[in-house]
Amino acid sequence: MKSTKIIYYITTGLMSLAMAFSTFAYLSNPALKEAFQHLGFPDYFRIELAIAKGLAAIALWLPFRFAKEIAYIGLSISFISAFIAHSVVGDPIFNIIYPLFILAILVVSYVTYRKSNFA
Repeated sequence: MKSTKIIYYITTGLMSLAMAFSTFAYLSNPALKEAFQHLGFPDYFRIELAIAKGLAAIALWLPFRFAKEIAYIGLSISFISAFIAHSVVGDPIFNIIYPLFILAILVVSYVTYRKSNFA
C-alpha cells in the first residue's frame, strides 16, 4: 500500500505541476495563442481551458471525492481532445503523442487514487 501511495503522490504532483505550468503558459505565451488559432479554436477557448486546467490542478488535491472525479474526467477529455485536434491538422508526431503521454500519467494517478485508502 505504501508504494501505491508514493506513486499516487508522484503522478498527481506531476499532473498538478503540468497543469499549473499549462495555465500560466496559456495565459502568457503569445506562441500558444497562435497554436490555438492553428488548431482552429477561438481565442476565448484558450482562456477557458487555462482556467479549467488551473482549477483541476487544485481539485486533484482537495479532500472531496466529487471534485477529484470531475478533475480527472475533465482532464481526460482535454487530453483526448488535444490528441484528436493535433492529429486532424497534421501536426508533428510529438504534438500528437504528447497528450496521450500526459493522459497515461493521469490514468496512473487515478488508478492509484482508487487503490489507496483515499477513495
